[in-house]
Amino acid sequence: MNKMQFSIEIQATKERVWETLWQDETFRQWAGIIDPGTYMKGDLKEGNEIQFISSENGYGVTSLVEKVVVGEYLLLKHRADTQEKGEQEREKEWSGGEECYILHEKDGMTNLTVAFDVPLELEEYFTENYPKALAKVKALAEKLKY
Repeated sequence: MNKMQFSIEIQATKERVWETLWQDETFRQWAGIIDPGTYMKGDLKEGNEIQFISSENGYGVTSLVEKVVVGEYLLLKHRADTQEKGEQEREKEWSGGEECYILHEKDGMTNLTVAFDVPLELEEYFTENYPKALAKVKALAEKLKY
């Protein structure tokens, strides 16, 4: 796996950006750009396992919430690749990888940085699509009022 990193400046508080990232409705909108129909099962609490699953193909990944500071930092460690809506393990394409979200706010602007491990064969796909997903986070966060 290779490490990839993307950043974007968002004119919103870090709390609003965090909500946009992890609230079910908005999560589905931006994550669906990367993998259509993606949703999350579980609670983002340290020590919990959560699953990211595509409703279109049933594939997903089960991750440990290694560290969370609400509104600022999230570290996920991918434990298992799944299929059949998270019920059965499959190839180990994502297992062992990490995914990290870092938010820094200054004067009402939030810098969102996402760093993650990606299988070599998907690097080009993520290079093309992850910036589109972050642009969606930006649009949603700047538009939404909580």
